[in-house]
Amino acid sequence: MKRVIGTASMGLRAPIIKKGDDVNKAVIDTIKTAIDNGEIIPRDRDIVGVTETIVAKGEANYAGISDIAKDVATKFSGDEIGILFPILSRNRFAICLKGIAKPFKKVYLQLSFPSDEVGNSLVPDFKEAVVDNSSIFTEKEFIEKYGQPKHPFTGVNYLEYYRNLIKEIGVDIEIIISNDPKAITQKVKNVIVATTHTRKVLTDYLNAEKGVKAISLDMIMTKSIDGSGYNERYGLLGSNKSTEDMVKLFPRDAKSFADKLSDELTAVTGKKIEVLVYGDGAFKDPQGRIWELADPVVSPGFTDGLIGTPNELKLKYIVDNELGALDGEELESAMKDAISEKDIDLLGSMASEGTTPRQYTDLIGSLCDLTSGSGDKGTPIVYIQGYFDNYTTDN
Repeated sequence: MKRVIGTASMGLRAPIIKKGDDVNKAVIDTIKTAIDNGEIIPRDRDIVGVTETIVAKGEANYAGISDIAKDVATKFSGDEIGILFPILSRNRFAICLKGIAKPFKKVYLQLSFPSDEVGNSLVPDFKEAVVDNSSIFTEKEFIEKYGQPKHPFTGVNYLEYYRNLIKEIGVDIEIIISNDPKAITQKVKNVIVATTHTRKVLTDYLNAEKGVKAISLDMIMTKSIDGSGYNERYGLLGSNKSTEDMVKLFPRDAKSFADKLSDELTAVTGKKIEVLVYGDGAFKDPQGRIWELADPVVSPGFTDGLIGTPNELKLKYIVDNELGALDGEELESAMKDAISEKDIDLLGSMASEGTTPRQYTDLIGSLCDLTSGSGDKGTPIVYIQGYFDNYTTDN
């Protein structure tokens, strides 16, 4: 029978996962129920995506403000700290900010403009054609020039929000707005680089300056502090607000989790099931211009069968350029023959017109993130079928 459906991505409703729960069992039970209901018929190379949130919850991978403060205090001497280019987020950075600031008497906070690293706007409807990256504004000067900055979606004024957070814990704060990363070193020599994707280049850049000591967020909470959670590779990167004084860290053992779950699912279904742990997808909102990837990677752990990049042909080019004279069943048959046999004579120059090379894990993880959503769908498990199929796959 000819199959009509190609790739299908399904969000699976799972029980509420709490700190320390057996996530493997929850995933397996959910999928078994879907199979028993006839909602899923497993096939080889199906993919199960599990959100990093519930994997980290299963690991009980949490850290409190006091844990962060203790760790930061071991890395710097002195009463002042600089924080460079943090993301504008109540969920992603606010609790981390309180922990970082706590050991010090004064914080110098430098923000970039018109937006942060992932596109959260500090200056809505910014219309200047060219940003002067050498400009350095005080908070007062910035407000006089651009007005009170409010996030276009949430309405939060992050200058006010971050300033009040720091003052509430009894620490003085001075806010700087500039795209020049060295601007902060005019105020303080101890700096924490708070970006995600540019952290290494900025940290190296600042450490090349005489007298400056800079570290990045992935160097904080890399080991347990008084029994806390930790992440050896990513530290505070990828953390999310859990409570008003605690963050959930990125999962530590996502690779071993994926491998174990894959083996168990394969035993249950009799089919080879790939597994991927996913966080933020790597896509950009065209309206808000926000790049969703606030996590250090899309997937912190996955089975080996998901390593690599697709090797796909653009069918539209082949049809238009090489098989345009054919139609109906004749066209379909020629297309299948050409693809399955890699018939270069038939495909001609179009054989080189492949898709943009991206990692499977980035593509699949983004698909999972879009499927599960960030709201209250209650689908932290995603089941994907047909991802590795092509035009010649019928069953």
